[in-house]
Amino acid sequence: MEQKSNTLAVAGLVLGILSVVFAFLFTWIGLIAGIVGIVLSVKGRKSEKKGMATAGMVLSIIGTSLSGIFVACALCVVGTVGSIASNL
Repeated sequence: MEQKSNTLAVAGLVLGILSVVFAFLFTWIGLIAGIVGIVLSVKGRKSEKKGMATAGMVLSIIGTSLSGIFVACALCVVGTVGSIASNL
């Protein structure tokens, strides 16, 4: 019996996992990996097997959201520190 693998779904799942991991380590890489993972997972859902593509999409959305939140927090901290430094 021949096994068919959904390459786009596997790539989306791998990028989703990487986006969650890199959201905590290197936020910009996590953001990019999450966006690419979402695109690949959406394309991978067009096949018969949708489980891996759905998992990849969920992980990519979580990783992208975490990265976006961390970037926003970093920008707020930089703005606050700059404001405090200018008042000294």
